[in-house]
Amino acid sequence: MRTTYEGATVRLYHLDGGVEGGAANTLFYGSLSEAMRIAEQQSDEVQDGLFIATDNDVVAYVDLIGG
Repeated sequence: MRTTYEGATVRLYHLDGGVEGGAANTLFYGSLSEAMRIAEQQSDEVQDGLFIATDNDVVAYVDLIGG
């Protein structure tokens, strides 16, 4: 993910593993720091499907935290 800051506006979403490619379900839209707080509260199974999108990039949550 490109350099950003804690107050950057992001979209936290979960990409489910559906048979036909799944669906992206938005969990939160707001600051990066709040998105990270919400993401860390999710189960490991859900965290595996979480992504954070900024205005110019998308990164898997587990990649971002180094998991």
